[in-house]
Amino acid sequence: MSNPTYQFAQESLQASEPTIQWRLRRNCSVTPAQLGWLYFSLCVLSLGIGVFFWLQGATLVLAFAGLEITLVGVAFLAYARHATDGEWISLQGTRLVVECESAGRRERAEFARQWVRVEPKSGDHSLIELSGQGRSIEVGRFVRPELRQVLAREIRSALRNA
Repeated sequence: MSNPTYQFAQESLQASEPTIQWRLRRNCSVTPAQLGWLYFSLCVLSLGIGVFFWLQGATLVLAFAGLEITLVGVAFLAYARHATDGEWISLQGTRLVVECESAGRRERAEFARQWVRVEPKSGDHSLIELSGQGRSIEVGRFVRPELRQVLAREIRSALRNA
């Protein structure tokens, strides 16, 4: 049921009603679980080297190895918090539902389809603002800036034609 006019959207049939969905996600090459295993192996290696040198009499090496794995752990934690960030836009019947997740915090906005306005926030390459009925939400963080206008056109087209 795919429509070739959509570059970002997927069409499906849910509860005998056509649904158009946009799933916009961060491009992460490493999952949080893989990152955890990488960090664990880095800890074992760094602490192993630190203990070896500590036994040889170079006591500061172990302290710096501990500092190193602590700082790398903080950086990995920041990465893992945002690895599952995304935006989900769904047009089903007369409702447009938008959910944005960032660092585990989810924001949800629901609009009546006929009242939604789709506009760039400030310029051609800025985020896309979906607004209506006194609410607004920004989308397009996970789309390259030069493709945000394509996404905006798709959403406008789906709102008119679906």
